[in-house]
Amino acid sequence: MIPPRALPAALLLALSVLTPARAETIAANYAVQVAGLTVMDLETVLEITDQGYALEFRSRLRGVAAALGGGASTTRVEGVWQGDAARPRRYVSEGTWRGEARRTVVEWPNGQPVVRVMVPPNTEEREPVPEADQRNTVDNLSAIALLVRRVRRNGRCDGTARVYDGRRLSELTARSGGQERFAPARDEWSGVATKCAVEGVYLAGYRRGEDVEAARRPQAGTAWLAGVGPGQPVMPVRVESTNRWFGTAVARLVSYGAPGAAPARAGAN
Repeated sequence: MIPPRALPAALLLALSVLTPARAETIAANYAVQVAGLTVMDLETVLEITDQGYALEFRSRLRGVAAALGGGASTTRVEGVWQGDAARPRRYVSEGTWRGEARRTVVEWPNGQPVVRVMVPPNTEEREPVPEADQRNTVDNLSAIALLVRRVRRNGRCDGTARVYDGRRLSELTARSGGQERFAPARDEWSGVATKCAVEGVYLAGYRRGEDVEAARRPQAGTAWLAGVGPGQPVMPVRVESTNRWFGTAVARLVSYGAPGAAPARAGAN
């Protein structure tokens, strides 16, 4: 079974590498599969403007994964731009895993991260990230917003960010990979999509007693992004991500639209 927090950072990054050039709020829903079985629903909401950004991810285990050990989580952030840099203000990640409540709140007074809430305490699970290594980092959703902004400016997804979520320190890298055509298939999007390779590497904050060498191995992901219909914004239509715990996860776009409105099915056009 897969806790929502174990979904590779590369997958979360890849799921939101591109948004429309217009300043509007977009919601997109994905079904995440492992070995052909749907194990998670992932809902994303993104609002990125010239002044700042707000992102939210909601994940919920389903099917066999939910039966073996249910879990759900919501992660959100709001921040502003300072030149070419993302400056998060408040990051919140909360949910449950196997009945245990989990909550993290990080704020950035003076531009540096300060953990306000950590449940359960990090000392019970992971080695602390040195304070010096926490400096000049952003949370994982702010890293997404930063790369989205770069794509909107130059049409490419290339970029690197050091990420600290209150428990772990990692580095995320995205690289443009040209375009690829998807042939028509049942219940799936088809057409030409932009390919974006994503890699995440953990640098600190390892679980106590785990194999550090194995934990530092890169987690790779690939996203294919395209406009899903005439006049529709470019967004991920398919994402693949590898993970040392459960192999390859595949996320497919299910629906999209304005938050609160009736969503359009990804294969309807």
